[in-house]
Amino acid sequence: MTPEQIHSTLIQLFDDQVTAIAPGSWQVETPDFRLLTLLSEDQAWLRILIPIASAQEALPFAEQLLEANFDRTQETRYALQEGTLWGVFQHNLAHLNPSDFSAAIQQLVTLHQTGLSACFNQLVETRVRQIIQIARKKGQSLEMTLQMLDRFYQEGIMGDLGDSPQTREETMAAWKYQLERLWEDHE
Repeated sequence: MTPEQIHSTLIQLFDDQVTAIAPGSWQVETPDFRLLTLLSEDQAWLRILIPIASAQEALPFAEQLLEANFDRTQETRYALQEGTLWGVFQHNLAHLNPSDFSAAIQQLVTLHQTGLSACFNQLVETRVRQIIQIARKKGQSLEMTLQMLDRFYQEGIMGDLGDSPQTREETMAAWKYQLERLWEDHE
């Protein structure tokens, strides 16, 4: 791919939202995201970047992000730089074609749209599975486990004592749903 092909592909994808910010560097600014496309000084490598979250927000999910890099992000990767979690695609420019370039941009936009929610959901599921495993080792039933979590919530160990009754009810319904969904997996 040439710099001209990069520019024309970006224009095809994003129209007037593309700005050439320097030779070999483009920025796409939309209401939903900012995407950077950068060439190395020797124009041998391409890097596409999209910010996802602050590093402070992302660090609690470091394990899930690394697992995603291994299993789910395809050619794109999560990376931390300058206090930001980025979605990144890097490729040798000589071996890149416009359709792969466009696909990489779509993958990065998807990472941006998903944000940290997939990592959060994975972490929650891991924690629920740990609770189930411990409860089963203690011989507790699903109902006993739910009662224990409800007691923890009432005592302020979980949640916030100042939560409204509706918030507490919604939280406990979410716990119940997750426990019921995963309980049978541990028999």
